[in-house]
Amino acid sequence: MQIAVFVDFQGTIGGEGTDGIQSLTLYPFTAQAIHRLNAAELLVIGVTNQSHIAKGSLTWEEYRSALQRIESELRRHDAHFDAVYCCPHAREEQCACKKPLPGMVHQAYRDFEIDLCRSYVIGDMGGNDMVLAKNIGAKGILVLTGAGRGSLTEYRRSWQDCEAHYIAENIAEAVDVILAEAAQ
Repeated sequence: MQIAVFVDFQGTIGGEGTDGIQSLTLYPFTAQAIHRLNAAELLVIGVTNQSHIAKGSLTWEEYRSALQRIESELRRHDAHFDAVYCCPHAREEQCACKKPLPGMVHQAYRDFEIDLCRSYVIGDMGGNDMVLAKNIGAKGILVLTGAGRGSLTEYRRSWQDCEAHYIAENIAEAVDVILAEAAQ
């Protein structure tokens, strides 16, 4: 069974403008961080909520184009996602895949042989990413980029019933923690 690192997109791997994933720009340290996970032979799996698709402000074609651009940028730095799972639904659709629900992770579990207890979720939203980690029995690492600082203060109530395994300045520090723990 493999260890996976489930990675959020907006606010975790990059910042964005007003149109979400379409203008997401990787942080300067993201590609190297993902490359280090790849080199350690850990699965790197993107998990992203994209409710803009359900709301009609983002088409599947626009999403795929943005994803291709992100993956191309990673490849230029010898880094890659092993898979990316996207929830296109609005919350009111009550799907099973919108984070913090485990649907995307369960699909990844079926697609790969993953040891969830030894795996990680890296994200900037406690109410989505840290609760997802708790829901699947993985270790959650909250990054302070994106909405991370707000997750610790004004939005802490949305995940008051769980704790982050670690709070990292950014994805690079999160990867330092994961690789140190994997080496033990």
